[in-house]
Amino acid sequence: MSRHRLLGAAVAWAGGLIGAVVVLMIPDKYEASARIYVDTQSILKPLMLGLAVQPNVEQQIMMLSRTLISRPNVEKLIRMADLDLTVKTKVSQDELTDHLIKTLEIKSTSRDNLYTLTYRDQDPNKSKRVVQSLVSIFVESSLGDKRKDSDTAKKFIDDQIKAYEKKLEDAEARLKDFKLRNIEAQTADGRGVAGQLADTGTRLAQAQLELREVSNARDALKRQILGDVGTGARNGEDTMPVSTPEIDTRIEVQKRNLDGLLQRYTEQHPDVLGARRVLKELDEQKRQRVKELEAQRRQQSAALREAATVNPGVLLADGSPASQELKRALAIADANVATLSTRVAEFEARMARIKESLKTMPAVEKEYVQLNRDYEIHKKNYDGLVARRESAAMTGELEAASGVADFRLIDPPRVSPKPVAPNRLLLLPAALVLALLGGAFASFAAAQLRPVFFDGRALAEATGLPLLGRVSYLPRATDAKSEKTKFGLFLVLLAALIGTYGAVILILFVRSGSGA
Repeated sequence: MSRHRLLGAAVAWAGGLIGAVVVLMIPDKYEASARIYVDTQSILKPLMLGLAVQPNVEQQIMMLSRTLISRPNVEKLIRMADLDLTVKTKVSQDELTDHLIKTLEIKSTSRDNLYTLTYRDQDPNKSKRVVQSLVSIFVESSLGDKRKDSDTAKKFIDDQIKAYEKKLEDAEARLKDFKLRNIEAQTADGRGVAGQLADTGTRLAQAQLELREVSNARDALKRQILGDVGTGARNGEDTMPVSTPEIDTRIEVQKRNLDGLLQRYTEQHPDVLGARRVLKELDEQKRQRVKELEAQRRQQSAALREAATVNPGVLLADGSPASQELKRALAIADANVATLSTRVAEFEARMARIKESLKTMPAVEKEYVQLNRDYEIHKKNYDGLVARRESAAMTGELEAASGVADFRLIDPPRVSPKPVAPNRLLLLPAALVLALLGGAFASFAAAQLRPVFFDGRALAEATGLPLLGRVSYLPRATDAKSEKTKFGLFLVLLAALIGTYGAVILILFVRSGSGA
């Protein structure tokens, strides 16, 4: 390569000149920039917490910044900045749009919500107009998109509310039809069939008890009218049995209670022993009551015997006051028996109908539970949608009052006074390095195209032929002088190239420092 160093120096000079011309001919570009601060904090947000939807404003703004440089927005920017005045064809417009998409930049620091919009162009006024238009699009896009999202959400919720209104009306109609079909299954106080059965049974037992009481009273009156009392007075005996319906009813209830306890417990259980003790006390009360009633009857019989002794026909004469009083009492007793008999028959019929309806109650209750469950689900969803609609409306009003975010223009669009590109102080040394590498490569290529062997051994190895001999060359004084001259010329050329580049770089540095 040293034999071809002058060729390498020439190539380096040629590459250096071309590189310097290219670097110096690159047009200057001016950068326009603007900084925007997005304030996402609002005093209304904590006050409306739980009443209005709180969107993730930081995430929305970040997504907006990432999607701002889209083709529709860039086309709008071209019209706003009057960049389409020189565009005549569709192809030119597409190329301009693609160029802007690649060169527009949005830099952000998510922690501070500070966004920097930059654009570079040869015309400083053009770059400023582009940044100004981009700032306007950035602010307008956030407000318009958010309002559109709120309107879309309200429309969707309104449509869902209408659909659930129809479902709720259908569920209410089905539930109403069910209640009309099974109106007998509900009482006035809302109790079911089981409650009706217990209530009807209680009233039936009470009516039967009253019927037995008035029947016994009527029978006693009949015996008095027919002269059973007089006969008994003459024979000295009472044939009328003594009745204690109240105590008998309590005894029957206590016996049923004892039977139920014996089905669950043993004879030694405290409840069983207590029930037997109460039953024994009731029996004792019945015996005492019977004795008292028999004593009263004997007293009445004695009084009647005395009256019959004084006036034997007073009880049997049809026109006597006592006979008429007994007949009126008997008529009242017959009427009471008839009334209570009708009541007992009605309650028995009701009991029969209720017991019959109990057979179909499981299916009816299952249908009611299903209908009520569907109704409750639709009502819950409907109420939730109505609440969400109110929340969405309040959210829209909140956005209209306070805005999604507060966009503050920290630094208005401005153009740098000095060109920011190209960086010739960096490009020129790079061009010099490339020129030197190009010269070295030229020397290497020339050495490979015209190889030289410096000893016989390398020649023999390269050709694979036997070396028969070699001829020596003794250099002359002129040859050494010529070699020194060539080497000096190479150094001069290399130093001149480096010096020229250094001078150009120094001049550019001085001019950039002085603001020229």
